[in-house]
Amino acid sequence: MGLSVTNTLTGEREAFEPASDEEVLLYVCGLTVSDDAHLGHARLWFHADVLHRWLDWLGYDVRHVENVTDVNEKIAARVGEREGWDTEADVARHFTEQVIEDMRGLNLKRAEVYPRVSEHVPEIVALVERLIESGHAYETNGSVYFDVTSFDDYGRLSNQRPEELEADADADELAEKRHPADFALWKADGVSADAVREHRKHEHDGELPSGETWDSPWGEGRPGWHIECSAMSTTHLGDTLDVHMGGRDLVFPHHENEIAQSEAATGHTFARYWLHNGLLETTADKMSSSLGNFFTVSDALAEFGVNVVRTFYLGAQYRGDQVFSEEAMAEAEERWERLERAYETAVAACDSVDARAKAVDDDLRAAVDDARDSFVAAMNDDLNVREAFGALLGVGSAVHRHVDRVEAAGGDVAPDYRGLRRAVETFEAFGGDVFGLELGREAGGDVELLEDLAALVLEVREAERAAGNYERADALRDDLEALGLAVEDGPDGPEVRVD
Repeated sequence: MGLSVTNTLTGEREAFEPASDEEVLLYVCGLTVSDDAHLGHARLWFHADVLHRWLDWLGYDVRHVENVTDVNEKIAARVGEREGWDTEADVARHFTEQVIEDMRGLNLKRAEVYPRVSEHVPEIVALVERLIESGHAYETNGSVYFDVTSFDDYGRLSNQRPEELEADADADELAEKRHPADFALWKADGVSADAVREHRKHEHDGELPSGETWDSPWGEGRPGWHIECSAMSTTHLGDTLDVHMGGRDLVFPHHENEIAQSEAATGHTFARYWLHNGLLETTADKMSSSLGNFFTVSDALAEFGVNVVRTFYLGAQYRGDQVFSEEAMAEAEERWERLERAYETAVAACDSVDARAKAVDDDLRAAVDDARDSFVAAMNDDLNVREAFGALLGVGSAVHRHVDRVEAAGGDVAPDYRGLRRAVETFEAFGGDVFGLELGREAGGDVELLEDLAALVLEVREAERAAGNYERADALRDDLEALGLAVEDGPDGPEVRVD
């Protein structure tokens, strides 16, 4: 059975059938770079990454585009908060740099491109012009609004109808609209003072910032929020996406409005499959910058490490909510360590001089094959990552049983090389390539680099000893040993080894 996913557009589980047998067009709603990214943001990144990796494993060429929203009133409101934050672009650049660092720290596969709103204003203006020309949008006082009554299918993603929607705008904007549910494609002038006051994190001295503005046929202004994703996705992936992925909190109005404006402009289906991530919660509240109950990605990586963070996310399917807590992170750490130990045990047994080509453990081989089948079935079942991780742990149990049997036999039974090799390959293909876990990294090039650095420190230590600075030399030795590097003073001079 092939991959099936839950399509928000239909509300049903569907067989995944992209337009091409070879290529998948994947668009992920990226971050508004107005603050440090937190683990709630990263949960979407992670599950999009796993989807990308699984599609790779299934043999597709994945064209993955993930936008960066660097034009927003929340960004403009932070202008002047720190030295060097003189413009909206300065603030956006600072947080975009942090986002890129966080993504690399999480071991995410790179998207094909990370388009930014600020570099796609010409495409946004052109798309708005098409909507005006086709009668789906109208201009009022330098702003342009989408007419929701002109699009018959408005509301099919969120199951809401225009006549049922309550107005969500200030009085001036409502006065400009023909219908309360109409939404802005282009806003005249800059960010309003009220918006800056609502989103500011500091007191502004003097005139309030108003953000960047651009020329347009309707005068100076800024893009509306929803039109940005339509312009960027169609620019880089074409009129119809295979998969549009984002947080569940974006279903309405953002994704609903994307569908309306995109399909009204092109006449084509905007996205074949809509996959929506559940929320990351702390107790009863979703993790949110505005609520101040968030754990930043950089802090989480520093405290837990990338493997534990990724294992935490593997504890729940993408479309369900997940709770971040000390207990949940402790469980993730324990599950990661179980997998790591199993992998190391399999590698050591497989590479042992005692492993034999003719040794056969039918139980080991059958268990590994069954676990592989279970992993594939779980991933094809709407990306059920928790069940798939359990299948990997099943491989670990089979490896430990095999090694225990060999040891108990006292040399009468040899390790099954082929069975162990299959286990190692399973860990590396599914745990490494699909789940993005860094199995075996500590035993490779990192050790060599550590030893090279230790050798340099030893040279400094010897220079200190030659100068009679014995306390300083001993302190350097103690620092190395604290890092797990044992220093031994022999007849040929000091040597270091990794414990």
